Amino acid sequence: MSHNRFGKVFSVTTFGESHGAAIGCVIDGVPPGIALAEDDFAHDLERRATGRSRHTSQRHEADRVEILSGVYQGRTTGTALALLIRNTDARSQDYANIAEQFRPGHADYSYWQKYGIRDPRGGGRSSARETTMRVAAAVIAKRWLREHHDIEVRGHLAQIGEITPRAFDWNAVEHNPFFWPDAAMVAELEAFMDALRKSGDSVGARVSAVASNVPPGWGEPIYGKLDADLAAAMMGINAVKGVEIGAGFASVAQRGSEHRDLMTPAGFCSNHAGGILGGISTGQDIVVSVAIKPTSSLRLPGASVDVSGDAVEVVTTGRHDPCVGIRATPIVEAMLALTLIDHALRHRAQCGDVGIVAPRIAAGTKKTTAS
Repeated sequence: MSHNRFGKVFSVTTFGESHGAAIGCVIDGVPPGIALAEDDFAHDLERRATGRSRHTSQRHEADRVEILSGVYQGRTTGTALALLIRNTDARSQDYANIAEQFRPGHADYSYWQKYGIRDPRGGGRSSARETTMRVAAAVIAKRWLREHHDIEVRGHLAQIGEITPRAFDWNAVEHNPFFWPDAAMVAELEAFMDALRKSGDSVGARVSAVASNVPPGWGEPIYGKLDADLAAAMMGINAVKGVEIGAGFASVAQRGSEHRDLMTPAGFCSNHAGGILGGISTGQDIVVSVAIKPTSSLRLPGASVDVSGDAVEVVTTGRHDPCVGIRATPIVEAMLALTLIDHALRHRAQCGDVGIVAPRIAAGTKKTTAS
């Protein structure tokens, strides 16, 4: 299968299927000298993992990273870095009854049309299981960005179904299973998800991510724009159906006098552009949001066809998320970090000797949510 690689300089190639023996990635372009051990991946992989609460799939994977190459005496060598995670909790039998049926809303039918064959076990290559390796690769990206530019990448769940936060506190995000920024609403979300799971249905979500302290000047016009690459990275996440940078679709209803981010010697007065102008970073926070569709694997019967073209009724059994957006925050963070490190290295290669260009406008007003 082609196009398994992301990035030009910091390049991540992933492999593996949901119910295969293992998943893994090879990362080219890793700067040498980064301190790295297998335990360093545990925190972010735990944040992404299924089974963290009753509101996600109850598949329990160990997600133990094995470093196969590219590290010597605890530091990256600059050569190809290979990571492997063995699948330990696959239940392929859950998919035996739909091996020759197409699940509505899934990639089953499109994979069949493209390749003439598909792996029905958990979606095979199209499974969200693949995103585990993106999160693992981003552990390295986040560390380099933080150590070299003091960049912080973080995200949160900004909407689930019709529910949005009534307050915002970054400190609350990591202390509940929803990555939700309003601690007072967690019980409400618990009740909502319990009722949804009981009904057998699913719901979509909105996830927002922010990168702070990004220097101005990153991005390459015309066909290497930072926001264009960022949008492509986000659309490459399973189940994402929409991407916004900054004000996004709210820009449609704004007047130009409102949308333009006025500048003063003290800094920008707003950040409707999401930290990017002309495809190049401005020094403000990079703000991106994604829309994630409802899970299509349902125990509610649905009309479809089989590989012979005959009408069938599909019921999907097994362990599935009633809202995949609940555990998508680390994945959105990962793709933001991977895009940034790739552009950072590309910028350094061409313009590393440009230095600081005056005037350098302060970031000013920092809009740190994209709700």
